Order: sequence, then structure tokens, then C-alpha cells
Amino acid sequence: MLKIHSLYIRYSDKTIVNDFSINVEEGEVVSIIGPNGSGKSTILKGVTGLIPCKSGQICIANQEANLLNNKQISKLMCMLCQGNVSPVDMTVGELISYGRMPHKKWYERMDAEDFEIIEWALMKTGMLNFKDRLVSSLSGGEAQKAWLAMALAQCPKVLLLDEPTTYLDIAHQLEVLDLVRSLNRELKLTVVMVLHDLNHASTYSDKVCVIKKGSVQTYGRPQDVLTQELIRSVYGVETEIEQLPNNARPRIHVLHKI
Repeated sequence: MLKIHSLYIRYSDKTIVNDFSINVEEGEVVSIIGPNGSGKSTILKGVTGLIPCKSGQICIANQEANLLNNKQISKLMCMLCQGNVSPVDMTVGELISYGRMPHKKWYERMDAEDFEIIEWALMKTGMLNFKDRLVSSLSGGEAQKAWLAMALAQCPKVLLLDEPTTYLDIAHQLEVLDLVRSLNRELKLTVVMVLHDLNHASTYSDKVCVIKKGSVQTYGRPQDVLTQELIRSVYGVETEIEQLPNNARPRIHVLHKI
């Protein structure tokens, strides 16, 4: 569904992303993890075209991204950045309607199908009763779900999430990640997200991509990837790994910095 091959991204004379390659299958949830400054968010921005890539190949649903225009890419892929901001007088319903823009010509009005999709997105995210509320009046968790509803209304095949739990308390972090996983399973939506919490990555991901200084260190199932040795070499911390029976996902306990 999403194939990235030999992606290089540079700022001025500094290489931020170095020969990054990953293959995400349809319906998978993949988390990109790594230390601060390792290039996680930069990769997502490069994939969506928000920042230019020096070289590399990106394919979305078997289509080369460099052969598609912005509207075509937006029909296939949606990205939610950190700290999304809307006008103070915008309602939730109005925000979600922007998800339909890639599917409309500049002169076209919203039709019955668009409004049906908006209602569906509200319902799927549990935001139906918030339709007429101002986005600026929502709590952090509610606002994040409103933005997810907007992304759903776009009807993408691939959803990119840049640290979707930033600024949320523990309960709302789990609520948002549970919603993402539920949408992934029900809609077969392919999800690639940047996370900091290793246990969240372990619990909610089919695969984990670990990067350091812009390069892939390892990529695979959480139970294969998240080892003491890997975490020590990438993060510089000692951990205990609680490996549950039946090949379950590992639980990571951070002990101390090396």
C-alpha cells in the first residue's frame, strides 16, 4: 500500500533522512519510533510532499507519488500533524467538511453524498453530538477525534499520524489510539504513525520501524524488534522486557539512562 525506497531528505547541507526504505502492506499499522531529532516527522512530511526530498521513490497504492498532483495524492493519503489548529469560530462539522475538498472541483458545492460521508465520519469517531460545537471549545482528546473525523471524511487509503497523542493525558492517549486501531481494523485503513511511547508502539502496531539519525535500524513485529539490545543502542537506556506468553507483544520497563 505504501512503499518508500531509498528516501533522502536534506536541510541545507545536512542529511536528515538517509536511505530510508519501508514497505507497508494494506491494512497494517506501522509505528515509526526513535530518539528526538532522528527524522521521524521529517519522513512523514517528505512522503506527503510538505517538504522536498532530495531523492527516493514513493508509491501509494501502486502509484508513483511523483506522477500524481496534490489532489490525487490527497485522495489516497491524509496526514495529521502535531498541534493542528483551526479558526476560533469553526465548528466541528465545518472542520470535517474540509475532508471532502480533494474530491470536489473548485466550483462544486457539497452534495448529498458529501454530507452523508461527513455524518458517517462523525459517527465513526463518536463525535456526532459535537457537530455544532466550536473546535476551539473541545478538550484535547475531543479535538484530536474531530481531526481524525476530518481525515476519515477524506476517505484515504493511507493515514499518516505525527505523534497523535502529544499533549494528551494518559486516558485520552489510550482513547485516541484505541480509536485509530478500531478504524484500522474495521475499514482496513493503512496507518503509519510516529510515536514516542515504546509500549504504545508495541501494543498498537503490527510492525515497528526503529530509526536513528535518519536511518532504519530495524523493522518488524514488536516482539521481534523491541529488544533490550536494540533499545540500549538506539536510546541509550537500560530496560527490562516483559515477554508475555504465547508470543504476545512485549511490555517495556525503562530502568535508567546509560
